[in-house]
Amino acid sequence: MAASVAKGVSLNHISRESSDIRRLANFYKEIFGFDEIESPEFGEFKVIWLNLASAFQLHLIERNPSTKLPEGPWSATAPVADPSHLPRGHHICFSVSNFDSFVRNLQEKGIQIFERSLPNRKVKQIFFFDPDGNGLEVASLAPKE
Repeated sequence: MAASVAKGVSLNHISRESSDIRRLANFYKEIFGFDEIESPEFGEFKVIWLNLASAFQLHLIERNPSTKLPEGPWSATAPVADPSHLPRGHHICFSVSNFDSFVRNLQEKGIQIFERSLPNRKVKQIFFFDPDGNGLEVASLAPKE
């Protein structure tokens, strides 16, 4: 196998464009515990930067209404708001150590989820959407053997 061009690779950040970055920031802070960190002032658009300790940053960028990029599945001409489609669709996955109580909390908030397990049944998964229609997965931690 050929040697990789990049060395010391790690995930730096994921960005999401939104027409309501405050709403999206509040969702990620409440559901996953992101902390809001200092964000640069770009002038022509607003950003909110969030950090998940020891993981990565999530950069929320104010949507440019003149672009043709779809904001998410719900802004498409035929919206797809069914989380059962997410296992094969675009999504970000988080692992949590409190899977069952996390799922109950989402259900109490009225967030529609799709639940399944990996074929070996050792890891449980749920799929759902953030307020802008971006796909999310949360997986239980694999049991230690």
